[in-house]
Amino acid sequence: MQHSEIPQRPAVLLLEDGTQFDGEAIGKIGISGGEICFNTGMTGYQEIYTDPSYYGQIIVNTTAHIGNYGVLDSEQESIHPQIRAIVVNSFSNGYSRKQADSDLQKYLERHDVVGITNIDTRKLVRHIRSKGAMNAIISSEELSTDALKKKLAEVPSMEGLELSSEVSTKEAFLLGDSDAAKRVAVLDLGIKTSILNNLLKRGCQCKVFPAQTTYAEMQEWNPDGFFISNGPGDPSAMDYAVQTVKEIINDDRPIFGICLGHQLLGLASGISTYKMHHGHRGLNHPVKNLETGLSEMTSQNHGFSVDLEKAEHADNVEVTHLNLNDNTVAGLKVKGKKAFSVQYHPESSPGPHDSRYLFDRFVELMEK
Repeated sequence: MQHSEIPQRPAVLLLEDGTQFDGEAIGKIGISGGEICFNTGMTGYQEIYTDPSYYGQIIVNTTAHIGNYGVLDSEQESIHPQIRAIVVNSFSNGYSRKQADSDLQKYLERHDVVGITNIDTRKLVRHIRSKGAMNAIISSEELSTDALKKKLAEVPSMEGLELSSEVSTKEAFLLGDSDAAKRVAVLDLGIKTSILNNLLKRGCQCKVFPAQTTYAEMQEWNPDGFFISNGPGDPSAMDYAVQTVKEIINDDRPIFGICLGHQLLGLASGISTYKMHHGHRGLNHPVKNLETGLSEMTSQNHGFSVDLEKAEHADNVEVTHLNLNDNTVAGLKVKGKKAFSVQYHPESSPGPHDSRYLFDRFVELMEK
């Protein structure tokens, strides 16, 4: 087993409500703050850390052991970690997977990610589930509670925060064969690599556009359909994207939205969104397809949701999927239009593949 030596150094996790956890430092020595949330996935820590939807957040892994299979460049969901920091119970500075490129400690150091280990993550997660999402700060430099409280007060709330423009591509770029049967204009609000791979595998050529690209600008490429991606932040703070989605719907073009893209399709249809108590993040969330009556296991990562009551009473949309854990909206379609979306991640990697039929449905819409 290969491993890095990690010098023991104290670290502090301070929550917005004053709760404090003392542990040991991992990753980069430093200070970092953001909204704290937890992911229940048993595997896939590297995919979680590199998912742009987690930009601005501190991730608590509920799995007890993190780092034991190292990291592999091909498992990135973006070019580098997007998270502010990590919190783990037991951190492994060694790995046994032969294919791994390095251990997790070196990876975190290389990408300036702060972390803390040797704390009771079960207790921490129960606290977040009870009190709700809140900001937090991790430090392995400054250990004074009073000093950290001052720094934590400077961390902005996720509610009302627009972040997609910070993680989106700065220039449009092409993926796939130029002679592909279908051309998909992708609005990059923080897209995962696995989503693009699923579109490419279905014979699509993709042109990935910056977050604030207008419908007219994407139309110049003459696409067959439009994909609205996942991403971080509060959808209600994204008037520019809501307007773009609204114009695509009004023009009756095929459109598929995932996660943040789903929330924007709701907003573009006049359905409001709200910040959830502590969100959904994991690989094992059951969803019911109301059109087929079948259930599917899904991967989820979101802290905002479309309002179910408003969606059910709207004349222009239909709720197509429900989360069976809490009865929140998990899927929508716009009546009389070629527009649909889901709140979960059918591209899940790692995670269940129950929902990949949605990419096939999108291709079928474009063919029609």
